[in-house]
Amino acid sequence: MRWGLSAILLGFVFTACTTSPKQAGQSKGPAAAKKLSIRPHGDETIQPDLSKTPEDLKKVYSYIDEHIDDHVENLQKWIRQPSISNSGEGIPESAEMVKGFFDQLGCQESKVYDVGTTEYGTPGNPVVYAKCDEGAPKTLAIYWMYDTMPITQPDAWKTPPFEARLIEQAPFKKVLIGRGATNSKGPEMVQLNAIMSMKQTMGKLPVNLIFIAEGDEERMDIGLRKFVKDHPDLVKADAMLMFGQQAPSGGGGLSGGSEGCVYIELTTSGKSWGRGPTDSDIHGSHKREVDSPAWRHIKMLASLVSDDGNTPKIQGFFDNIEPLSQAETDRLKKGAEKVDLKVAAQNIGVARYISDDPFQMLKMSRYGTSFNMDGIWGGNMFAGGAGAILPNKITSKHNIRYVPNMNGLDIVKKIRAQLDKNGYKDVELKLIGDVPWEKMSYDTDIARSITKMYDTFGIPYTQPSMTETIVAGGYWPAYLFGNGKTSQKVAQVSMPIAGGAAGHGGMAHAANEYFVIEGAGKVYGMAGAEKSVATILYNYAHAGTASASN
Repeated sequence: MRWGLSAILLGFVFTACTTSPKQAGQSKGPAAAKKLSIRPHGDETIQPDLSKTPEDLKKVYSYIDEHIDDHVENLQKWIRQPSISNSGEGIPESAEMVKGFFDQLGCQESKVYDVGTTEYGTPGNPVVYAKCDEGAPKTLAIYWMYDTMPITQPDAWKTPPFEARLIEQAPFKKVLIGRGATNSKGPEMVQLNAIMSMKQTMGKLPVNLIFIAEGDEERMDIGLRKFVKDHPDLVKADAMLMFGQQAPSGGGGLSGGSEGCVYIELTTSGKSWGRGPTDSDIHGSHKREVDSPAWRHIKMLASLVSDDGNTPKIQGFFDNIEPLSQAETDRLKKGAEKVDLKVAAQNIGVARYISDDPFQMLKMSRYGTSFNMDGIWGGNMFAGGAGAILPNKITSKHNIRYVPNMNGLDIVKKIRAQLDKNGYKDVELKLIGDVPWEKMSYDTDIARSITKMYDTFGIPYTQPSMTETIVAGGYWPAYLFGNGKTSQKVAQVSMPIAGGAAGHGGMAHAANEYFVIEGAGKVYGMAGAEKSVATILYNYAHAGTASASN
């Protein structure tokens, strides 16, 4: 598979990258002319404690404030390049764009890897790899995903999803609206801008860096899985930093481990069933005398879940679940004391949660299982109008979230057995991909570097468990890199992982996805987020040593 370099990428450069340290100190003149008039501190009521900040970092902070317009423009340019892994739109161009980021950073090695066909029978999207050797004692790996979800409801967007417009969205005077704004180009560009700023002001970075940027996160990381299996020697570091951000309330989080997620497709067809249309859709008038694969598919789906759709009716589905520890339960209960269910529901765009108990809601979201229907298609797919169709085939997509000590492939076998038992042996089950869970300990230098930053920045957070834990919610391919307990390991790669940062964004996978540019209240904007990343890297570089940041 060939990956071309589009003309637009040849002209894509970071203004911040081409500014010398001497120029960086000049706060007036043409080089510092404001284009977007971004206020670095917005309407924030919190700020870093500069009495705990080394002089090197103070210079980085000033540089970020002076160049925040350029940094926001960097994000806008990236958002304007579509990178939809499910359709392939913009994926080759995006991979080359990301490689350009790492080249601008000055990494000695950067390459777009064509991973080829994966074990699931589907070609993987390219992985972009880079290594920046700064001659430092420690090497930090940084995980990225450059792919995003498709646009499923364009009419629901306030602004076009690839224009990256800045709008007011209370309580924030400026947020950026666009696909990938929070998941995950915004937090990743924050990292890159911060690293660029450190290099401009400090001359060199305090840690060596390895970047692994995948284009298949929204496709179960199938290409990244093959890359790590094929090139474990490239993925060697002392620790890995994940991106992160604040909650809407201003609280900070610490991530690293992952729940499990397995993805399948179910297809009912007249050909396999032996009833209904077999070779193509037919005229809908024939429903009077012909069976419908579509109705059979709906009946089949209904047989797999409870009437409310919330509980899988699959024999053995809940076997082997490891119960939450008392310490993890206590942390969730403490967190539930601060939860306003109405506000929380509004923040993610839902009418209400399944449970009216804040603790149960948190427990379900952080350590729950689910059998979701992500989409269904077949027959007349055109909105509005009419057109009589009797589909010959109907397909639905499903992601199943699972926790320790469940096994994704075992769940798939149980679904197959349940389908057969329910009388649906003809229904085709296709495995799209599986991302196993991974536990993670936060008794590590990289985790402490994040919590130390939170202390400096005045961001409240719940003290993480010092033993292996999984309470997190959301999946990512931690199992490919982590040193914790997992149900599956594909290569000899093992390192502690932690993620977190200041800043905030929301509406991932939804219409009007956003990232906060000018902060407000206890939520930092983009400048504050970049400063937090620089602080994490500095803290990690000096962890275990007597440093000015102590």
